[in-house]
Amino acid sequence: MHIYEVLKRPLITEKTMAQRELANQYAFEVDRRANRHQVKEAVEAVFPNVNVLDVRVTNMPPKHKRAFRRQVVRHTAWKKAYVTLAPGQTIQVFEGV
Repeated sequence: MHIYEVLKRPLITEKTMAQRELANQYAFEVDRRANRHQVKEAVEAVFPNVNVLDVRVTNMPPKHKRAFRRQVVRHTAWKKAYVTLAPGQTIQVFEGV
């Protein structure tokens, strides 16, 4: 898998902003086939001058949503990665948000 296929998008929520400030952790949506070693390599390749200390990966289950009347919409499953950086390092995508 190519490095640019691993990271899909950064996750910017209230919870991830709090983790960024407290524990220097950043969250990304990643490809479902990616493992933690590939995520670490991708983050260090895409964002220069960043040292990744730890990567935690979670599988997010699919969700069902009831639409108009009896229609049920199923959102697909996806994978989330929490990346911990070395102290004092930041990722510029998240700054100023």
